[in-house]
Amino acid sequence: MSRISTHILDISRGQPAADVPVRLETQASPGSWRLLNAARTDRDGRCALMLPGDELPPGLYRLVFDTASYFGKLKIEGRYPVVEITFQVRSEESQLHMPLLLSPNGYTTYRGIG
Repeated sequence: MSRISTHILDISRGQPAADVPVRLETQASPGSWRLLNAARTDRDGRCALMLPGDELPPGLYRLVFDTASYFGKLKIEGRYPVVEITFQVRSEESQLHMPLLLSPNGYTTYRGIG
């Protein structure tokens, strides 16, 4: 089974970021992206199955996080209203976990084990 998953931890609050809108897109052509799936993080800050179907073709993908809506619900002014993680899928890869560590004034990501 192929999959792309993500997990958002709000490091300023020390807890998962729940109910954050997330989109998975793939590059259709240079400068053009195609939506593959849209979801919201669960109460543990996870989107376990962002990739519809069973195939993970090599190519350029991105996860787009609507952080403005998350911080808006908390009545916090965040610096980055949208966080985009663009990443390459290689031919030998079938599972990718892309965590996001988030605060109102910064973020970081890494290739996780999911």
